[in-house]
Amino acid sequence: MACASLPQAFTTYEKEGISLMQPSLRTKRKINWRENSFAYALLIPSLLFLGLFTFYPILKSIYWSFYSSDFTDKTFVGLDQYVHVFQDDIFLKVLRNNVLLAIGTVPVSILLAMYVAVWVNNKLRGTGLLRALFFYPTVIPMIAIANIWLFIYTPSYGLLDKFLSVFGIPTQHWLGDPHWVLISMMLMVIWKETGFFMIFYLAGLQNLPKEVYEAAEMEGARPFQTFRKLTFPLLMPTTLFVMVIATTNSFKLVDHLYIMTKGGPNNASNLLLYHIYETAFSFWDMGKASVLTVVLLVILLSISIFNYAFLDKRIHY
Repeated sequence: MACASLPQAFTTYEKEGISLMQPSLRTKRKINWRENSFAYALLIPSLLFLGLFTFYPILKSIYWSFYSSDFTDKTFVGLDQYVHVFQDDIFLKVLRNNVLLAIGTVPVSILLAMYVAVWVNNKLRGTGLLRALFFYPTVIPMIAIANIWLFIYTPSYGLLDKFLSVFGIPTQHWLGDPHWVLISMMLMVIWKETGFFMIFYLAGLQNLPKEVYEAAEMEGARPFQTFRKLTFPLLMPTTLFVMVIATTNSFKLVDHLYIMTKGGPNNASNLLLYHIYETAFSFWDMGKASVLTVVLLVILLSISIFNYAFLDKRIHY
């Protein structure tokens, strides 16, 4: 009788709109609600700072980009500011400098970082010291690095000219020659960024499966074959991440310019972020500076979307 009445009891409960599973569902929902509330409570401080110091300035910059303003008076001009900026020869030159800097530093920094990471990942004597030496430029402030390289590039008395004079190579005005100043900046950026990217590749290398390398060693694969067929493809997720960081960093460099060249000579070393700083706080043109800021944001957003939406699909995780 008990077994026969059990389906009837379920039917009765269902007709009355009552489910035997409701208490457990309520408990589950209650637990999820508590977990989500706790998670959002932890996120609120970060979201608050993100809103105040990231999203609000972005929206404010977009708003100011439609006005011609000098801090005291503003006039609505619509898209005229954008048209004026894209017809400005200085802006086009600065943008070209930034693109050349990214092309010249990002691939070289990534390849050097990968090579150094593979090298110091081996169990050699003094590996810890080598890692610290390669990473050391990362912890030095950019202002200090600019002063160090300013001494290196000093004509006639700098370390670079002293070294070249040993081989009879004539001295150059590295930071005063429009043909050499951007290349000089690239060398400094590569020197600073390589150690930083090396850390990411070291982390990636130490998470690779050892069984694959043991199988390759048993098959008689040479070191270069192992790197080309195994290490490089397996490090592609790390490479994608490093590429995004390196490319966006190349558009955010500004500190060293203030110390070394101030964008000269004739804007040959000027970069987009420093051009925004000059426009806003030297020429007091907040409208144009806001337009330049929006352009910079669009460039950085486009780079990130391209890397994660296009390249990410072609990478095996």
